[in-house]
Amino acid sequence: MDKLLFGISGIPIGDGSQKFNYSSGIKYLKSIGLDAMELPFVRSVNVTDKNKDLILKTKLENDFYLSAHGSYYINLNADEEDKQLQSIERIIKGANGISKVDGRSLIFHPGFYLKDSKEETYKTIKENLLKLPSNGVDYRLETTGKGTQFGSLEELVSLCKEIPTCKLCIDFSHIHARHNGKLKSYDDFAQILQYIQIELGKLALEDLHIHLSGINYSEKGERNHLPFLESDFNFVACLRALKDFNIKGCIICESPILEKDALLLKETYEKLSNI
Repeated sequence: MDKLLFGISGIPIGDGSQKFNYSSGIKYLKSIGLDAMELPFVRSVNVTDKNKDLILKTKLENDFYLSAHGSYYINLNADEEDKQLQSIERIIKGANGISKVDGRSLIFHPGFYLKDSKEETYKTIKENLLKLPSNGVDYRLETTGKGTQFGSLEELVSLCKEIPTCKLCIDFSHIHARHNGKLKSYDDFAQILQYIQIELGKLALEDLHIHLSGINYSEKGERNHLPFLESDFNFVACLRALKDFNIKGCIICESPILEKDALLLKETYEKLSNI
């Protein structure tokens, strides 16, 4: 990608006077200066033969970026093998859905440790990820916000090195919460980007999918998303690091106030770029 795009997760909020669908949401977001939307396939794949043509037409007319967040019911380390197979099916359905509207990435959380060791969990999840077909959609493994969830930065970077169809979705807010408020300064964010560059190469920084939001957390990790200005998440330092590393790709805002905070991110980033 040739620049950093900014968008939201899900349907925009607007001023309350209009109820959006995917097509009208794309038009609205483009009109206010945003570039991307992550479609929520978290409970069902809601791109269908009935609405896909209009979504695709609107996407192309507005030069818009689409990704999708996969099902919440994915656990590639489930105890029962049939549940692992169901998780694989959910991932494939999500990838097929986003490909119908020329989307690039399907983002999902790979699974949970449950009673297994980290090493056993890694092996099982890797074996299942290798079963996914190569269909032109990037399977983006998202860093997770709780220590009980498989998905540390190191685990996911390692999987991306081993599996050609997998790429990284780095959720800085999840990393912050997973480690009980770890990301405080510019250097904290820069170290993460440096690590990705060393392990996955500069090309990974030129096509990076990012999730950002304010976040509430406890010692056990993520609790819920917050607006940036109601959180201790240092989004300015994060954006400055992204600028200095010349990161390209897409930032998806998961704040409860969606496009308002997405515009705050974009405007802050542009001001930093002019300094």
